[in-house]
Amino acid sequence: MTAKLDKTIKRELDVDGKTYTIAIGPDGVKVTEKGRRNGPEMSWRSIISGDASLNESLKASVDAAANP
Repeated sequence: MTAKLDKTIKRELDVDGKTYTIAIGPDGVKVTEKGRRNGPEMSWRSIISGDASLNESLKASVDAAANP
């Protein structure tokens, strides 16, 4: 049985020795470095529609063009 996501839950994640806070809420997902307030945020609508992967592909393309 699943529970309705009606409030934000936070979890810690360790990646390459850095600790991040993952906030999963009704509006979407936010990842911040522990002790910081700002970080990447993505709405559920953009994740479901595929905008998230499109955005990542665009960023990789721009980065590749900037560093030939």
